[in-house]
Amino acid sequence: MFEVFNDLLSKAPAWRNDDLTGIPFTAVLVGPMGTKSGERIFLNEKVNVQFKKMLQAWAVFLVSPASRHVLNTEDDGWLGPPAQKVMKNFVGTFRCSPTEPYYGYKSWDDFFTRQFRPGLRQIMLPDDDKVINNPCESQVLQEPTFGAQRRSMFWIKGRSYSLIHILDNHHVSDFIGGTVWQAFLSASSYHRWHSPVNGMIEDIFSVPGSYFAASPNEGFSNPNGHDQTGIIRSQTYLTAVATRMLIFIRADNEDIGLMCFVAVGMVEVSSCEASIQVGQRVKKGDELGMFHFGGSSHCL
Repeated sequence: MFEVFNDLLSKAPAWRNDDLTGIPFTAVLVGPMGTKSGERIFLNEKVNVQFKKMLQAWAVFLVSPASRHVLNTEDDGWLGPPAQKVMKNFVGTFRCSPTEPYYGYKSWDDFFTRQFRPGLRQIMLPDDDKVINNPCESQVLQEPTFGAQRRSMFWIKGRSYSLIHILDNHHVSDFIGGTVWQAFLSASSYHRWHSPVNGMIEDIFSVPGSYFAASPNEGFSNPNGHDQTGIIRSQTYLTAVATRMLIFIRADNEDIGLMCFVAVGMVEVSSCEASIQVGQRVKKGDELGMFHFGGSSHCL
């Protein structure tokens, strides 16, 4: 296992059209992630300290020019026909220079955090404060959860939300009885976050967490082998245990009041970067920050 990890540290993720795209370390660990004993190991603070060191070393490589080796037009390259079939109209959608090597991207991370071309991400009803816009290009995970609880045994139920854990004890009382809405970003998605409302940035907190913990309630639905989708189905659980960024926005609409955007860094996607500051005024669509290095989840 460590030999495989050592090899991965000098490689960027190649394109693969499945649930493990962009997360090669998870591909190695997906078996134990679906078990009770795996959950214990991956929630262990000492284990996560060592994973952090390893993933920080990988991050150094992923921001270097050497990581561009997967930005090619082969079938396993991110600019190749299979990937481009998923990321349709790539050149017309994202800022890039198709006549330059690697489309002009300086590193894997530069490609991963790519921006839309100017004017492409249009904001619907920008001045209507009754409407909450989607902060990310994402797929809805499930129906909104109403009546959020201060504390819930999320580790038993698997799909319930526990505010005291999600918010790391910040502003919990403001959200009891409120609504939680969650959505998912794949590795091929656009990975920047945008303000869903007009308002003021009231607080920002970076919360360290686990890297490879997953809900054992969601593991091994496939009796014949590894279950690649267990980590996808664990997204509710991950809001309480994974590395995440909390951005509290005081909406101009008093009926909405205080809102929290929670960026959830799933598995090795542990770098959540905020690009705004406390006290800053934001409009719908203004950039809040971004994920680095892989597919992720978020909730409001």
